[in-house]
Amino acid sequence: MIERIHAANYGVYGARKIWHELHRRGVRVARCTVERLMRESGLRGLLRDKSPRTTRPAAETNRPADLVKRDFTAVRPNQLWVADLTYVRTSVGWVYAAFVLDVYSRMIVGWQLSTSLYTDLALDALKMAIWRRENQGADLGGLVHHSDRGVQYRAIRYTQRLAEAGAVASVGSKGDSYDNAMAEAFNSLYKAELVRNTGPWRGLDDVEMATVEYIDWYNNRRLHGELGHVPPAEHEALHAMTHPVTATLKTS
Repeated sequence: MIERIHAANYGVYGARKIWHELHRRGVRVARCTVERLMRESGLRGLLRDKSPRTTRPAAETNRPADLVKRDFTAVRPNQLWVADLTYVRTSVGWVYAAFVLDVYSRMIVGWQLSTSLYTDLALDALKMAIWRRENQGADLGGLVHHSDRGVQYRAIRYTQRLAEAGAVASVGSKGDSYDNAMAEAFNSLYKAELVRNTGPWRGLDDVEMATVEYIDWYNNRRLHGELGHVPPAEHEALHAMTHPVTATLKTS
């Protein structure tokens, strides 16, 4: 069973996550036993490394305030989103990816891929996030959307779309990677668990199909230690059950 769990989760789970998954399935076993069996089978988790930045800093004129101040915490869905860009090398050139993540649940609520690093890449990911949440019955009024100083996130059309949804833009004030640490942490996961783990890549279509599958796994099946070792979708469903009046998502 350990080998099946490891294979079904991109081969990225170490002993801790496999132990938690076994317990979720009703299999009671000591963590040291899982560690021993993994060693004997030659199984190990995946290590991440840091990736360089992708967004280009915009000029300091009219920069939105930093409403987050590196405090990436939220007590409900759609209280705080973070957004960032990353890239994937393919045999025919670069593919760029934009993601929008809900801080409360770590859920990827919007994403888009393109062969061009242009403003609409980030905007299309935002539009998906807004459409998805509003289609689920969410009221995005008061949502804080946080990003680094990238020009893509400070474009007029981007900030206008946020305003139309009732959201407020927030931009990191220090100008380093800690300004948008949670979004960059997801980029690191994406690069380690999917891009480097399952490449090489032929082109945009190849990366896009794999990203669809990865996000489905990440949102619905991947265990997140920060969430008590449950997937983002399960974490949000639990919130909706325990906060029936204030929950921003409808259960389905």
